[in-house]
Amino acid sequence: MNSHEIDYQILGDSIQIVEVELDPDETVIAEAGAMVYMEQGISFETKMGDGSRPDEGFFGKLLSAGSRIITGESAFMTHFTHRGVGKGHVAFAAPYPGTIVPLDLSNHPQNTITVQKDGFLCAALGTNISVTFNKRLGSGLVGGEGFILQKLVGDGMAFIHAGGTVIEKTLYNEELRVDTGCVVAFESGISFDVQRAGSLKSMIFGGEGLFLATLKGTGKVWLQSMPIRKLIQAIAPYGKNNDKGSSSILGEFLSSD
Repeated sequence: MNSHEIDYQILGDSIQIVEVELDPDETVIAEAGAMVYMEQGISFETKMGDGSRPDEGFFGKLLSAGSRIITGESAFMTHFTHRGVGKGHVAFAAPYPGTIVPLDLSNHPQNTITVQKDGFLCAALGTNISVTFNKRLGSGLVGGEGFILQKLVGDGMAFIHAGGTVIEKTLYNEELRVDTGCVVAFESGISFDVQRAGSLKSMIFGGEGLFLATLKGTGKVWLQSMPIRKLIQAIAPYGKNNDKGSSSILGEFLSSD
Protein backbone atom coordinates (compact mmCIF):
# COMPACT_ATOMS: atom_id res chain seq x y z
CA MET A 1 0.00 0.00 0.00
CA ASN A 2 1.47 3.36 -1.03
CA SER A 3 1.50 5.95 1.72
CA HIS A 4 -0.60 9.09 1.42
CA GLU A 5 1.41 12.16 0.38
CA ILE A 6 0.94 14.63 3.21
CA ASP A 7 2.42 18.10 3.68
CA TYR A 8 3.38 19.46 7.09
CA GLN A 9 5.01 22.20 9.12
CA ILE A 10 6.62 21.98 12.55
CA LEU A 11 5.69 24.77 14.96
CA GLY A 12 7.45 25.89 18.13
CA ASP A 13 10.89 25.38 19.61
CA SER A 14 11.28 23.46 22.86
CA ILE A 15 7.74 22.01 22.93
CA GLN A 16 6.89 21.40 19.29
CA ILE A 17 3.73 20.67 17.31
CA VAL A 18 3.54 19.13 13.85
CA GLU A 19 0.65 20.46 11.74
CA VAL A 20 -0.28 18.10 8.91
CA GLU A 21 -2.05 19.38 5.79
CA LEU A 22 -4.45 16.93 4.16
CA ASP A 23 -6.12 16.97 0.76
CA PRO A 24 -9.63 15.48 0.47
CA ASP A 25 -9.65 11.77 1.44
CA GLU A 26 -6.06 11.84 2.70
CA THR A 27 -5.41 10.22 6.07
CA VAL A 28 -2.78 10.51 8.78
CA ILE A 29 -2.49 7.99 11.64
CA ALA A 30 -1.38 8.92 15.15
CA GLU A 31 -0.94 7.62 18.65
CA ALA A 32 -4.05 7.91 20.79
CA GLY A 33 -4.16 11.27 22.60
CA ALA A 34 -1.55 12.98 20.40
CA MET A 35 -3.99 15.30 18.59
CA VAL A 36 -3.95 18.99 19.59
CA TYR A 37 -6.48 20.46 17.16
CA MET A 38 -8.20 19.70 13.87
CA GLU A 39 -10.04 21.93 11.45
CA GLN A 40 -13.56 21.59 10.10
CA GLY A 41 -13.85 18.73 7.63
CA ILE A 42 -11.42 16.46 9.47
CA SER A 43 -13.02 13.31 10.89
CA PHE A 44 -11.32 10.74 13.08
CA GLU A 45 -11.84 7.08 13.84
CA THR A 46 -10.13 4.81 16.34
CA LYS A 47 -9.03 1.54 14.77
CA MET A 48 -7.14 -1.56 15.73
CA GLY A 49 -3.97 -1.34 13.65
CA ASP A 50 -2.23 1.18 11.43
CA GLY A 51 -4.29 0.50 8.28
CA SER A 52 -1.26 -0.41 6.17
CA ARG A 53 -2.77 -3.82 5.41
CA PRO A 54 -6.45 -3.18 4.59
CA ASP A 55 -7.06 -6.85 3.74
CA GLU A 56 -5.60 -8.12 7.00
CA GLY A 57 -8.00 -10.30 9.00
CA PHE A 58 -9.25 -9.79 12.54
CA PHE A 59 -6.67 -12.09 14.14
CA GLY A 60 -3.82 -10.33 12.36
CA LYS A 61 -5.04 -7.00 13.70
CA LEU A 62 -5.47 -8.52 17.15
CA LEU A 63 -1.89 -9.80 17.11
CA SER A 64 -0.63 -6.38 16.05
CA ALA A 65 -2.65 -4.70 18.80
CA GLY A 66 -1.29 -7.14 21.36
CA SER A 67 2.29 -6.38 20.39
CA ARG A 68 1.62 -2.64 20.83
CA ILE A 69 0.30 -3.26 24.34
CA ILE A 70 3.65 -4.91 25.14
CA THR A 71 5.42 -1.66 24.27
CA GLY A 72 3.19 0.26 26.68
CA GLU A 73 1.22 1.97 23.90
CA SER A 74 -2.51 1.84 23.26
CA ALA A 75 -3.84 -1.17 21.35
CA PHE A 76 -5.60 1.30 19.03
CA MET A 77 -4.50 4.04 16.69
CA THR A 78 -6.47 7.09 15.59
CA HIS A 79 -7.01 7.70 11.85
CA PHE A 80 -7.66 11.32 10.83
CA THR A 81 -9.20 11.79 7.35
CA HIS A 82 -10.10 14.98 5.51
CA ARG A 83 -13.74 14.59 4.41
CA GLY A 84 -14.25 18.16 3.27
CA VAL A 85 -13.07 20.23 0.30
CA GLY A 86 -9.83 22.14 -0.17
CA LYS A 87 -7.11 21.76 2.43
CA GLY A 88 -7.63 20.57 6.00
CA HIS A 89 -5.22 20.67 8.92
CA VAL A 90 -4.72 18.52 12.01
CA ALA A 91 -1.93 18.98 14.57
CA PHE A 92 -0.15 16.63 16.96
CA ALA A 93 2.17 17.11 19.92
CA ALA A 94 4.52 14.87 21.86
CA PRO A 95 3.58 13.85 25.43
CA TYR A 96 6.64 15.61 26.94
CA PRO A 97 8.95 18.55 26.02
CA GLY A 98 11.34 17.93 23.17
CA THR A 99 11.79 17.88 19.42
CA ILE A 100 9.77 16.40 16.57
CA VAL A 101 11.81 14.76 13.80
CA PRO A 102 10.24 14.42 10.31
CA LEU A 103 11.38 11.36 8.35
CA ASP A 104 10.65 10.61 4.70
CA LEU A 105 10.87 6.81 4.87
CA SER A 106 11.44 6.54 1.11
CA ASN A 107 14.84 8.23 1.62
CA HIS A 108 16.13 5.60 4.05
CA PRO A 109 17.57 2.12 3.35
CA GLN A 110 14.86 -0.54 3.01
CA ASN A 111 12.30 2.22 3.68
CA THR A 112 12.79 1.39 7.36
CA ILE A 113 13.56 3.22 10.59
CA THR A 114 13.77 1.55 14.01
CA VAL A 115 12.52 3.76 16.85
CA GLN A 116 12.52 3.61 20.64
CA LYS A 117 9.29 2.10 21.95
CA ASP A 118 7.58 5.42 22.77
CA GLY A 119 9.12 7.51 19.98
CA PHE A 120 6.43 7.26 17.28
CA LEU A 121 4.06 10.23 17.00
CA CYS A 122 2.20 10.10 13.66
CA ALA A 123 2.61 9.06 10.01
CA ALA A 124 0.95 9.01 6.62
CA LEU A 125 -1.58 6.24 6.09
CA GLY A 126 0.22 3.27 4.56
CA THR A 127 3.06 3.28 7.08
CA ASN A 128 3.47 -0.05 8.82
CA ILE A 129 4.24 0.19 12.54
CA SER A 130 5.37 -3.05 14.15
CA VAL A 131 7.19 -4.20 17.27
CA THR A 132 10.71 -5.57 17.08
CA PHE A 133 12.84 -7.00 19.87
CA ASN A 134 16.51 -6.69 20.66
CA LYS A 135 17.98 -10.03 19.55
CA ARG A 136 20.10 -10.19 22.69
CA LEU A 137 17.37 -10.85 25.24
CA GLY A 138 19.66 -10.83 28.27
CA SER A 139 21.39 -7.53 27.54
CA GLY A 140 18.12 -5.85 26.63
CA LEU A 141 16.45 -6.86 29.87
CA VAL A 142 19.42 -6.12 32.11
CA GLY A 143 20.03 -2.79 30.41
CA GLY A 144 16.48 -1.78 31.21
CA GLU A 145 15.95 -0.01 27.87
CA GLY A 146 16.30 -0.94 24.24
CA PHE A 147 14.78 -4.42 24.45
CA ILE A 148 11.45 -3.46 22.88
CA LEU A 149 11.61 -1.23 19.80
CA GLN A 150 9.23 -0.12 17.05
CA LYS A 151 9.89 -0.51 13.33
CA LEU A 152 8.44 1.98 10.84
CA VAL A 153 8.24 0.81 7.22
CA GLY A 154 6.76 2.74 4.29
CA ASP A 155 7.33 5.24 1.52
CA GLY A 156 5.76 8.33 3.08
CA MET A 157 6.30 10.77 5.95
CA ALA A 158 6.59 9.65 9.54
CA PHE A 159 7.19 11.78 12.63
CA ILE A 160 9.00 10.75 15.79
CA HIS A 161 9.63 12.75 18.94
CA ALA A 162 12.59 13.00 21.28
CA GLY A 163 13.28 14.63 24.63
CA GLY A 164 15.38 17.79 24.66
CA THR A 165 17.71 18.38 21.71
CA VAL A 166 18.06 15.89 18.85
CA ILE A 167 21.51 14.96 17.59
CA GLU A 168 21.74 13.30 14.15
CA LYS A 169 24.95 11.40 13.45
CA THR A 170 26.09 9.32 10.47
CA LEU A 171 28.29 6.29 11.11
CA TYR A 172 30.58 4.86 8.44
CA ASN A 173 31.32 1.32 9.59
CA GLU A 174 31.90 2.82 13.04
CA GLU A 175 30.85 2.18 16.61
CA LEU A 176 29.13 4.65 18.93
CA ARG A 177 28.44 4.04 22.63
CA VAL A 178 25.47 5.92 24.07
CA ASP A 179 23.42 6.14 27.26
CA THR A 180 20.69 3.54 26.72
CA GLY A 181 17.90 6.09 27.15
CA CYS A 182 19.38 8.55 24.65
CA VAL A 183 18.85 6.39 21.54
CA VAL A 184 15.85 7.67 19.57
CA ALA A 185 16.08 5.93 16.19
CA PHE A 186 18.48 4.35 13.70
CA GLU A 187 18.56 3.10 10.11
CA SER A 188 18.54 -0.55 9.02
CA GLY A 189 22.32 -0.59 8.49
CA ILE A 190 22.93 -0.06 12.22
CA SER A 191 23.05 -2.88 14.76
CA PHE A 192 21.95 -2.18 18.33
CA ASP A 193 23.12 -3.85 21.50
CA VAL A 194 23.28 -3.11 25.22
CA GLN A 195 26.59 -3.82 27.00
CA ARG A 196 28.13 -3.41 30.43
CA ALA A 197 29.64 0.03 31.02
CA GLY A 198 33.33 -0.57 31.69
CA SER A 199 34.80 -1.83 34.96
CA LEU A 200 32.88 -2.52 38.15
CA LYS A 201 34.31 0.65 39.71
CA SER A 202 33.22 2.88 36.83
CA MET A 203 29.80 1.23 36.76
CA ILE A 204 29.20 1.98 40.44
CA PHE A 205 30.88 5.38 40.83
CA GLY A 206 30.99 6.77 37.29
CA GLY A 207 27.45 8.16 37.30
CA GLU A 208 26.81 6.98 33.73
CA GLY A 209 24.65 3.98 34.60
CA LEU A 210 25.44 0.28 34.54
CA PHE A 211 24.94 -0.25 30.82
CA LEU A 212 25.54 1.56 27.55
CA ALA A 213 23.91 1.11 24.15
CA THR A 214 26.30 0.21 21.35
CA LEU A 215 25.39 1.33 17.83
CA LYS A 216 27.55 -0.19 15.11
CA GLY A 217 27.54 -0.14 11.31
CA THR A 218 26.86 2.31 8.50
CA GLY A 219 23.88 4.62 8.56
CA LYS A 220 22.18 7.43 10.46
CA VAL A 221 21.31 7.46 14.14
CA TRP A 222 19.23 9.96 16.11
CA LEU A 223 19.97 10.69 19.77
CA GLN A 224 18.15 12.74 22.42
CA SER A 225 19.70 14.89 25.14
CA MET A 226 16.89 14.47 27.69
CA PRO A 227 15.12 11.08 27.72
CA ILE A 228 11.94 11.00 29.78
CA ARG A 229 13.66 8.77 32.38
CA LYS A 230 16.25 11.47 33.15
CA LEU A 231 13.59 14.18 33.22
CA ILE A 232 11.59 12.23 35.82
CA GLN A 233 14.71 11.58 37.90
CA ALA A 234 15.62 15.27 37.80
CA ILE A 235 12.27 16.54 39.08
CA ALA A 236 11.44 13.68 41.49
CA PRO A 237 13.44 15.05 44.46
CA TYR A 238 11.64 18.37 44.25
CA GLY A 239 8.30 16.61 44.28
CA LYS A 240 9.27 14.72 47.45
CA ASN A 241 10.46 17.87 49.18
CA ASN A 242 7.25 19.65 48.28
CA ASP A 243 5.20 16.77 49.64
CA LYS A 244 7.15 16.83 52.92
CA GLY A 245 6.81 20.57 53.14
CA SER A 246 3.08 20.40 52.53
CA SER A 247 2.67 17.66 55.14
CA SER A 248 4.67 19.66 57.68
CA ILE A 249 2.62 22.80 57.12
CA LEU A 250 -0.61 20.81 57.29
CA GLY A 251 0.52 19.16 60.55
CA GLU A 252 1.32 22.53 62.17
CA PHE A 253 -2.03 23.90 61.07
CA LEU A 254 -3.97 20.97 62.55
CA SER A 255 -2.01 21.00 65.81
CA SER A 256 -2.76 24.69 66.33
CA ASP A 257 -6.50 24.04 66.72
